Amino acid sequence: MLLELGGLAGFTIFLGLPVARLKGLSTGVKGFLNAISIGILLFLLVEVLPVARETVEGVVLSSIRGASPLGDGFLFVATLLSGFAFGLMSLVWYENRFVRVPGTPQELAGLAIAQNGKGAINEKASRRLAMMIAVGLGVHNFSEGLAIGSQYVSGALTLAILLVVGFGAHNATEGFGIAAPLTGTRPKWSFLLLAGLVGGGPTLMGTIVGSAFVSPILSVLFLSVAGGALFFVIMTLYGAGRRQSTNHVLMVGILLGFLVGYLTDLVLVVSGV
Repeated sequence: MLLELGGLAGFTIFLGLPVARLKGLSTGVKGFLNAISIGILLFLLVEVLPVARETVEGVVLSSIRGASPLGDGFLFVATLLSGFAFGLMSLVWYENRFVRVPGTPQELAGLAIAQNGKGAINEKASRRLAMMIAVGLGVHNFSEGLAIGSQYVSGALTLAILLVVGFGAHNATEGFGIAAPLTGTRPKWSFLLLAGLVGGGPTLMGTIVGSAFVSPILSVLFLSVAGGALFFVIMTLYGAGRRQSTNHVLMVGILLGFLVGYLTDLVLVVSGV
């Protein structure tokens, strides 16, 4: 039952991935889809960081009041900051190491749109950008799996199922976020499968880990790493979006994506989670 819940929550990410194989999309349409992806990821960032911050602030206040060791406060603050830095800078390193093309100043975002979806460089850069998004989402989804697993072992099966419903709906929109940079490049199904496993698989892994033990500091670590990774991906996609469409269209798409993320998250709120 536990594995089924974690798998169901994580692998709904595959529902949005087929969008990547749509044909005949203009640069403007790609830019709008890219903007929607930014909005979805922006909502996830806004959702992730406050949860980690509230946990850290609670520990710090407890330390100041003498209810817990003072070192706990420093440890949680250091975990939050170092986790965010690692999530951000690890993708910066990945981009510098694997994405940049020797001899050119263009970055991934520019390469992904440079040849209107036809050239080999375009497809390669688009795949790498999509995989970076999948990695960032995967770290985020691991923390969601932790929540599902911890509720399941505590006996709150109903709550665990509600979490699966809410996170599953969210992950479906995340699949669209991965697919957006790939539209027009016709990626292979094998690549989409890999991207889905990278983005959605950690939900199942987190469910297993969360069922084994509950650790507030581990939760802060993964939430902060996810925040740093999401921040990098958002900035990269925004750079691409500025080249693909007007600022007006970009902002409308971001707003729409943010609303999609919020409305799917509303499932959890309505359910009382």
